[in-house]
Amino acid sequence: MIVGVGVDLVDIPRFERSIQRTPRLMERLFAEGERRLRPPSLAARYAAKEALIKALGGSDGVHWTDIEVGSEPSGRPVFTLGGETARTVQERGITALHLSLSHDAGIAVAYVVAEAEEAATAEADRRAGGAAR
Repeated sequence: MIVGVGVDLVDIPRFERSIQRTPRLMERLFAEGERRLRPPSLAARYAAKEALIKALGGSDGVHWTDIEVGSEPSGRPVFTLGGETARTVQERGITALHLSLSHDAGIAVAYVVAEAEEAATAEADRRAGGAAR
């Protein structure tokens, strides 16, 4: 069952100027393994993190450096979550995150779909004090 969808667009030149103007953003926004990437790939990863926050319904319990965007050997992009962000996703009953990334013509885009099994969704709602979906 789909429980959240998020999409985000990033203007790559604007993003690159922001990183140049404020170099500490690299440490605040990206896991160590991501920091060596070129600006278009970084912009796509930033978009992925924003799209994930939207799919989760907000940033409570989510920390930028707990989210790393990597690739499977096939090239498929995937999230690796750690710390409080991983706990938050688990507590919300999310069992799968699907991610698509692209960058072209100065724009990076990311699309995220969050899935949960119906039983996990009902349990997360119960813990939150709400009714099952």
